[in-house]
Amino acid sequence: MQESPPKSPRPALPRIEDFPIRVSDTIRFADLDRQGHVNNAVYPTYFETGRVPRIYDPKEGFQVEGCTTVLARIEIDFLKELHWPGTVEIGTAIAEIRRSSYVFAQAIFREGQCAARARSTMVLIDRATRKARPLPTDLIARLERILLKT
Repeated sequence: MQESPPKSPRPALPRIEDFPIRVSDTIRFADLDRQGHVNNAVYPTYFETGRVPRIYDPKEGFQVEGCTTVLARIEIDFLKELHWPGTVEIGTAIAEIRRSSYVFAQAIFREGQCAARARSTMVLIDRATRKARPLPTDLIARLERILLKT
């Protein structure tokens, strides 16, 4: 009989203190589904609330002249139910910096408990050619300021 490969350990749950950027959002009644908890389709909106203000921040943002940033991938782990009423805190950091993209690490917290975590890959594209463009050094420096604390 063949042995199954060992299971890889589950990564530790993030803590809000791991994230240099923290914003809150309101859980709306409209966010609920038939089961009475926040619908899984709403979680990406909470994550967007955490990352978009930093992307477009006038001083520390990630915009580059002649370019735009697009969301190429998002992975979400749903860990706990969220219920109305209340608020969530969204932690945001940079997990990876690549040639023409960067990856956000994010987590949603309610009352100190991690309810979900996500990784979102953002690609810098040239507005004219619509093709990926290498990250300029000044953008890399801004990204490095908010690297995930682990």
